[in-house]
Amino acid sequence: MISSWFPLNWSKPKTFFSSLCIACSSFFAMVSSLLVYSKFLLYFAISNEKLRLTKDIKCLSRQDKVIVFKPFGARKSLKKMKKNSTILELAVQIIDNEANAIMGLEQKIDEDFQKAVEMVLETQGNLVFSGIGKSAIMAQKIVATLNSTGTTAVFMHAADAIHGDLGMVREGDIVFILSKSGETPEIKVLVPLVKLRGNKIVAIVGNRQSYLAQQADLVLDVTVDEEAIPGSLAPTSSTTAQLVMGDALALVLMRCRGFSTEDFAKFHPGGALGKQLYLRVKDLYPRNERPEVGPDDNLTRVIIEMTSKRLGATVVMDEGRLVGIITDGDLRRMLMKYPNIEQVKATQIMTALPKTIDEEALVVDALHKMRENSITQLPVVKDGRYLGIIHLHDILKEGIF
Repeated sequence: MISSWFPLNWSKPKTFFSSLCIACSSFFAMVSSLLVYSKFLLYFAISNEKLRLTKDIKCLSRQDKVIVFKPFGARKSLKKMKKNSTILELAVQIIDNEANAIMGLEQKIDEDFQKAVEMVLETQGNLVFSGIGKSAIMAQKIVATLNSTGTTAVFMHAADAIHGDLGMVREGDIVFILSKSGETPEIKVLVPLVKLRGNKIVAIVGNRQSYLAQQADLVLDVTVDEEAIPGSLAPTSSTTAQLVMGDALALVLMRCRGFSTEDFAKFHPGGALGKQLYLRVKDLYPRNERPEVGPDDNLTRVIIEMTSKRLGATVVMDEGRLVGIITDGDLRRMLMKYPNIEQVKATQIMTALPKTIDEEALVVDALHKMRENSITQLPVVKDGRYLGIIHLHDILKEGIF
């Protein structure tokens, strides 16, 4: 074929090799062109298919209204789904299944749960939670809940434990191992190593006949009849059951330890929830100016004081006693009541016996008082002595709503 396209000069041996090289070069050039052309055709076909799918999924009309067209496969799946159940019905079914799985745990709270709580309360060590896969993620969440409610706990991944992390387990520590089947290879390796060190094992397991359940000192049974969707391989109801059992353990321990809201605030100083439990009025009001006027001060003096101190209010003091407060609202009502404002005195427009807040009160209590009385400022007092003003904006800046 090559000789027919690119004739070789057989009659002149001196030029034969040169002719052969030219023929081969031309042949490879042609093959290369065919490959490039084939690649272009393939790319064009794929692009057309993507464009077709994109057009099938979404199309934007001239009126900027999104029109959704379902691809053929999606239409077929939706038709099948409509015959069995709607999307909303399926979601409700899943939630019902998980709720039923959780309710089934009530029958599984037995003496082992009580012994586990008593063991934790008596130990001088920490709690070490371990697991693998989704169970490991649930173990981390339980550890976070325990730490924030007064029980020290750490997480150790089962796979990493047999590669050095087992060193975090100390004498007196209690090891909680989470597993749905209780037969995971990593768990089977970990259990004898923990027992060899003399540590107690509490299994949170979904199979009482499993290796883990048989080897553990105590078993917290989280067996579920089925996952959220029957036949589903992904753990859903089973992991929810693990999490709920962990919450029950953490909160029972919290109650037994007498863990208070003040203790909770110590562990959550940076969050808005923690601030509601520890932040006090005396922590905020010193940032503000201390506006005050006398009972006989005229309107000009009142407005200047309110404007300069930038709190939208000023208190009225009479011989060291707080007798009233004037706010922006009082000024507006004054304009409607007094046609001639040149002779108006502070005592005529003030609100007598205003609501106050003690400096030791929690900021959240000040917020509740403002809401109950539809006000935005509260004079701060201590033993009846005026100290300053706390404004609603001061509270909102702290993330307390």
